[in-house]
Amino acid sequence: MTAVVTRFAPSPTGYLHIGGARTALFNWLYARGRGGKFLLRIEDTDRARSTPEATDAILKGMQWLGLDFDGEVISQFDRADRHAEVANELLAKGAAYKCFATQVEIEAFREEARAAGKSTHFQSPWRDADAATHPDAPYVVRLKSAQDGETVINDEVQGTVRIKNENLDDMVLLRSDGTPVYMLAVVVDDYDMGVTHVIRGDDHLNNAARQMGIYTAMGWDLPTYAHIPLIHGPDGKKLSKRHGALGVEEYQAMGYPSAGMRNYLARLGWSHGDDEFFTDDQAKEWFGTDGIGKSPARFDFKKLENICGQHIAITDDAALLHEIVMYREAANLPALTDVQSQRLNAALYCLKDRAKTFPELLEKAHFALIEGEIEVEPKAAKNLDTVSRGILDALTPQLQNVSWTRDELEAVLNRFAEDNGMKFGKLAGPLRAALAGRAATPSVFDMMLVLGQEISLERLTQAANGGDS
Repeated sequence: MTAVVTRFAPSPTGYLHIGGARTALFNWLYARGRGGKFLLRIEDTDRARSTPEATDAILKGMQWLGLDFDGEVISQFDRADRHAEVANELLAKGAAYKCFATQVEIEAFREEARAAGKSTHFQSPWRDADAATHPDAPYVVRLKSAQDGETVINDEVQGTVRIKNENLDDMVLLRSDGTPVYMLAVVVDDYDMGVTHVIRGDDHLNNAARQMGIYTAMGWDLPTYAHIPLIHGPDGKKLSKRHGALGVEEYQAMGYPSAGMRNYLARLGWSHGDDEFFTDDQAKEWFGTDGIGKSPARFDFKKLENICGQHIAITDDAALLHEIVMYREAANLPALTDVQSQRLNAALYCLKDRAKTFPELLEKAHFALIEGEIEVEPKAAKNLDTVSRGILDALTPQLQNVSWTRDELEAVLNRFAEDNGMKFGKLAGPLRAALAGRAATPSVFDMMLVLGQEISLERLTQAANGGDS
């Protein structure tokens, strides 16, 4: 059995679009789940629009998503000589021909066809011309497409697609300056790279019919095709800027974890029963083209956040801290200090079950990230009136010599509340305000354990003294 080889082949004309990221993910899952290879080709033949910055953005986006590829990045432009070689081989075989028609002649043909209500596909008078009649003039090389019958695409997502050959023109392979066109380059590259499965957007479905003509003319085996529906916004229209972020790097800067993004993108147009939440290993094991639907998927931020929250909850603390550091860099936020990193790492156990994004998690971690004097928000300041400060002043000495464990802290605080004739909730408000400067925080016990005895007592004393240490 032939080893599976898939590829992702983006054009470096901008950021890595979320739709492209999903295409890359599907190819990665298909190959990785079958012990195959996943290759990356940069389709940089459009020299006017291709930029090194866009290539870097694609590579960074794939790195963030964790989509590792095999071998080196392949540049389509660097292989132009090989593409031309195949075009000349087709010429030699009689499967292609030199067309000397000028743009003026082609446009005149089309105008005449439009006026007569006929197909505007250009029918070159040079298709079967004797080489002895060729003028000494610029020419393009065209493929001799089949003129009758039909081309049948056996697509793993779209099913059997039939296209009448009369609707396919003799497409150009080499321009008059000798440079190859994209449609030729794609086929040659896929063949030379050993690609067995072409998984791409269904906007390429018509291209497949034309590209199959090159495979057939060269006597090459066809790859297996799977053309996947595009992604739409919540309103059912093609995903665009008006729906929100489009580039993968924007999602990183918004604080979504990469594992959650992979999970959500995999579910966007593909399903495995009713499973919504799954790991990479499960996705690799389950993924197949038979689970891809024919209808466009709708992007839903609430579902994305829900899945991301579940992934944050199960992620190892060290890996989570590393990704938070990378998120802050992507979002142009200040780097965490060593103390902040240590405290955040210590606090993750009580934060990660309740956050759907990294900004949300860091908001809950506010108490651990404060360095220096605490600024008390207005809502929390209500819990630091004269009576509450007196309560904290009386409590602090009782925490001086206790063993700093959850059981001991719970015992001391509950006993203090009981001795002072109050419910614990009455004590919790001033403690939250003192330890975090906020009214909504993780549990006071978790905060005290994360901060440690020295910092906790320092903050309680400062609050009891009205902000003065």
